[in-house]
Amino acid sequence: MNTKTAYTLSLVFWIALIVLTVLWEGWLAPTQPAGLWLMIKSLPLLIPLFGMLHLKRVHFSIAGLISMPYFTEGVMISWGEMATGVQNPTLLALSLAEVFIVLGFVICVYIYLRNTKRRG
Repeated sequence: MNTKTAYTLSLVFWIALIVLTVLWEGWLAPTQPAGLWLMIKSLPLLIPLFGMLHLKRVHFSIAGLISMPYFTEGVMISWGEMATGVQNPTLLALSLAEVFIVLGFVICVYIYLRNTKRRG
C-alpha cells in the first residue's frame, strides 16, 4: 500500500470511528438515562484530527494511542455480549464495527508512518 492510500484510508477510518461513537451513544444504542452525555467519549477523537488533515506525523502517532481504549471497549462489549448469549444484537454489531474500524485505522497508520519515516 502506498503512502497516499494509507493516509486516505486512515482518515476514512478515523472519521468513521468519530461518526460511529456519536451515532452509537446518541441514537443507535443509547445507554439510559445518560446516553447523550456519553457522546462526550467522542471528543478525544477530535484532538488529533486537525493535525492529521495537515499531514503531521506526530498527530497520527497520538491518534494511534487514543484509539486503543476504543478498541478495548469494542472487544469487551463484544465479549460480554457473546458470553451472555447475544441479548442485544445491535450492541454486538456496533462493538464489532468499532473493533474492525480501529484495527483498520491502526494498520493504515502504521503503514503511513513507516512510509514517511525520516531517513537519517
